[in-house]
Amino acid sequence: MLPIVEQLSELTHEEIRRYSRHLIMPEVGIDGQRRLKAASVLLIGTGGLGSPLALYLAAAGIGRIGLVDYDVVDETNLQRQVIHGQSSIGALKVDSAGQRMRDINPFLQIDKYNVPLTSANAVELLAPYDVIIDGTDNFPTRYLVNDACVKLGKPNVYGSIFRFEGQLSVFYAKEGPCYRCMFPTPPPPGLVPSCAEGGVLGILPGTIGTMQATEAIKLILGIGEPMIGRMLLYDALEMSFTTLKIRKNPNCPVCGIPAEQVALIDYEQFCGMPAHDRSEYRSENGAKDKPVDEITVGELKARLDAGEQPVIVDVREPHEWRIVALDGTLRIPKGDIQTAKNAVLAGRKLREETVLAQIPNDQEVIVHCRSGVRSADVIRFLREAGYKNRLLNLKGGILAWADEIDRRLPKY
Repeated sequence: MLPIVEQLSELTHEEIRRYSRHLIMPEVGIDGQRRLKAASVLLIGTGGLGSPLALYLAAAGIGRIGLVDYDVVDETNLQRQVIHGQSSIGALKVDSAGQRMRDINPFLQIDKYNVPLTSANAVELLAPYDVIIDGTDNFPTRYLVNDACVKLGKPNVYGSIFRFEGQLSVFYAKEGPCYRCMFPTPPPPGLVPSCAEGGVLGILPGTIGTMQATEAIKLILGIGEPMIGRMLLYDALEMSFTTLKIRKNPNCPVCGIPAEQVALIDYEQFCGMPAHDRSEYRSENGAKDKPVDEITVGELKARLDAGEQPVIVDVREPHEWRIVALDGTLRIPKGDIQTAKNAVLAGRKLREETVLAQIPNDQEVIVHCRSGVRSADVIRFLREAGYKNRLLNLKGGILAWADEIDRRLPKY
């Protein structure tokens, strides 16, 4: 295919020296490097995938790189988000990433957008860039990026990671299928855990992210065979690569209609889940739900000190309990409770009934997890299963307990 970028920018003597190993490659050469300098790339996310993307695209000489991220650097990010460091903890991710990119290559224009990507700002943010790279970790934003790219005629370099597995593709409606051709509808809410719930091998985003960077450069230069119409599946444990062909769906509700008719919808409602930490919760039918009642770790500690013995349910995974756990808690993983709830709603008489039987429905129950997200979901599951008693979410989870009550506990 032809290069995405037609314009050629002039190189300074310093840039010619810097990019000399590119210039002696006939597939790149002086014109290719001038094309890279003229190119603009928008990175959605500066986390696990965004880290290698930003590092290598900056080093490669992409002239303009935009960063979209509204998060701050946390210590738990450093296991995989290698663009950030210990000195960046607490800093805005776009600032931390921008500083490191500038150190790698001072000849860059770096645009920083410290905002969540939404249907209201997506067109404005994506429009100025030649290539869009999706480094996000949630379904609402993936569908939003896809639909906005189709609307604007932009290539979408897609990557995703989970535990030991990764995916890679290029969705470009002008040349092939879009994300919706392969995934017309999102998975049911709660079926696919987030990286915060399921974990991710720290090296994995480096593998997938560098392949995304490779695809972006191939598109800009018009070399090789881009992953348009193909999906690469990577299994780190097996060290295996599987490639699937993706066909364009002529009846696709997004790329099967004129681009100007593509409407950016409420993707949180479409997916039945929040796109951002600050989003409102969506129930499984896509409707907004009331926030759950909460109890702070200080309030719980005061009640325990007063001799109360409330029922506390820890809904984390067994391997998390081995890291740190509160004494006297009832330990049932979130997935087991969700399965039991689904069985009850379907009228099935299965062993799942015994899961719910462990959780009282006639007295107050306090639910906790690592940070308060999964436990809030569990409270909603219990409501749907018919629980009418008082259910309280431990605000901040065991991390808050370690911060405010017992600093001897490890945090993860």
